[in-house]
Order: sequence, then structure tokens, then C-alpha cells
Amino acid sequence: MLSLPEYPWTALAPYTAKANEHPDGAVNLSIGTPVDPTPQVVIEALQAGANAPGYPTTHGTVELREAIVEWYARRRNVHGLSVEDVMPTVGSKEMVAWLPLLLGLGAGDLVVRPVVAYPTYDIGALLAGADSIAADSLADLSDADRARVKLVWVNSPGNPTGIVRNVAELKSLVDDARSLGAVVASDECYAELGWGEYENGVPSVLEEAICGGDHTDLLSVYSLSKQSNVAGYRAAFVAGAPNLMPTLINSRKHAGMIVPAPVQDAMRAALADEAHVAAQKALYRARREALIPALEGFGLRIEDSVAGLYLWCTADEDCWITMGRLAELGIIAGPGAFYGDAGVNFVRIALTASDERIASAVQRLNAAR
Repeated sequence: MLSLPEYPWTALAPYTAKANEHPDGAVNLSIGTPVDPTPQVVIEALQAGANAPGYPTTHGTVELREAIVEWYARRRNVHGLSVEDVMPTVGSKEMVAWLPLLLGLGAGDLVVRPVVAYPTYDIGALLAGADSIAADSLADLSDADRARVKLVWVNSPGNPTGIVRNVAELKSLVDDARSLGAVVASDECYAELGWGEYENGVPSVLEEAICGGDHTDLLSVYSLSKQSNVAGYRAAFVAGAPNLMPTLINSRKHAGMIVPAPVQDAMRAALADEAHVAAQKALYRARREALIPALEGFGLRIEDSVAGLYLWCTADEDCWITMGRLAELGIIAGPGAFYGDAGVNFVRIALTASDERIASAVQRLNAAR
């Protein structure tokens, strides 16, 4: 029987219990679950597609795939995608967890993931029987490890750090991976939530400046959960790698991994409508701008955090100490220890709480200065 590590979030129980004792209730800033309403344009498309008696296709409808290709060109500066080279997935976590297995990786193969990273990258390697290693550059690996690399994950914008890899960094990573014959999979699900210099978007691994217009062995993974408040729809997609996509599609057909037809219709509507994405980003911007000075006043230093839904904060102390101090204020954060050894002195603060709860957190942080 396969034995997986205990799901890490159970370790939050005592901090959650302490936060719940606050007279004004807990403010949960530990997870990135959207709390704002699903846009009406998306709901209407889901309802319109509700009469769906037949099985949908694993590859997705042509109309949805056309919408994905158009979205990549319009929003991500990615051109030359074919409708054959995109596929909807049951959330982006499905692809993160199962890609090593779908690629046929196994014993002796090596999956590279970011130094500070979402734990599912390691779980994906474990499910396939492969090994995983943390590195932000393939140059950091030994020659023996480089010879075993079969899959390289890049997460930009990063969870939990909010870091963005620029064009030069991504190009260097792609070139190095290609010299090893490895696949590069780029988890880009926060790409519409760039701040400051990345206000108008972040680079995609499929951009011509990065890959030279050749999408061979390159995959971009994207989710609509964050930009469109549809986490409950499990609406995501993967694009690129014309040499790999037929096998990915065929394997998922055999496994019965299909995005429901009404959800595919809703995805098409979400991709075509930019107004709701801009409105949601404005909400997150206001919450971000309220929290940053309050967290800094509480003694936390914010690092990276130039894109995405999180603030990556440190008081230069063990994250569990910071977690305890925040829990005393009724605030639940995400412990950086969940994201690798490099995160042990950090906490992740999510912007995914209501305006009222964010305002309450700000008031408590300011009062505790």
C-alpha cells in the first residue's frame, strides 16, 4: 500500500483553536480559497450548459480549446498554439499531482521543484515512484542528479512566495532542461494577479522569447480558480508540448479524467470576459494595500510577493512562534515550514478573506504594535 505523508494542514489545529477564542472571531488568512462570489457571467454559462446528458470529451470541446488558445495569445503573449495542444483538467492540482505518472516516470528518475514550494510537487514524484529534489537552478545539481532529471517544475508566480521568474531566468531554465532532455512544466495559475512591475502580466514559459517558438517538452498549467472565483468548479487547463499532449490526452481518457460539460461552458465564458477578472483583482489589491502596512507595523518583513494572492512574511524567527503570536490576535496564517526547509522562518498571509475580516485583522495588528 502506498504511504503518503499526513496532510500538513492538520498541524494548524491548535493555532486555529486559539484564534477561535478571540471575542471577534478568527480571521483565517491561512489558505488561498476564494471567498468572493462567482461572477454572474460564469454562473449563467454553467446554467445554460446544464442539459448535458452525454459524456463530454477528455480533450475538451473545440470551442473551449479555441477560447484557451485565444486567451493565451491575448493575455499571455503566447502565439502559435494549436487547438490540439490544449486540454482542460480537473483543477490544476490534478496535473501537478499526476504529471510524473502520466509522463511515465518511475524509479531512478528525478523531478526538480522550487526550493520553496507547494508540497504537491513532491507528492507527484512519490505517486510515480520517482525521486524529487529542491532546486531553483539546474546548475545547483550534481552531475549525477542532472543525468537523472526528467521533469522540472517552475512555479511563477510562486506559491507561497509570490516570486516571478523573468524572461531571462525562464529562458535559461528551459535551455538547461532541454540540454538534459527534460520536460519543463510551468505552474502559472496566479498569472493574472501581478503587482507593481508585473501589473500587466507575467512571463509564460510558452512565450517565443523564452522558448524560441518551439513548445516541444514545455507545458503551461493554469487554473481559473483564483482569477474567476471558481475553485468549486475545478476549472483548469494545460497547454503546449505537441509531442506529449496526445499521450496525456490518451492516458486521461483511460483514467476517466473529464471536466464536466457545463464546467467547460463556464470556462469558455470566463476566458472571454476580462471585466470580472479586473474587478476581482481590484478587491485583492485593496486587501493587499490594507494588510501590508499593518503586517509591517507588527514587525513582519515582506519578501518577494510581487504577484499572486499571498504575502510572504518573516520576523526572523521560527514560523511556529510567529503563528502563535498571530493566533493570540485571532489571526490564522500559513506556516512557511509547509513549503520546505527554506520557509521555516516565514508565514504566508492570504488575501482571500472578506473585506470585513481583512479590516478586522488590520485593526488587531495595528492595536498590537
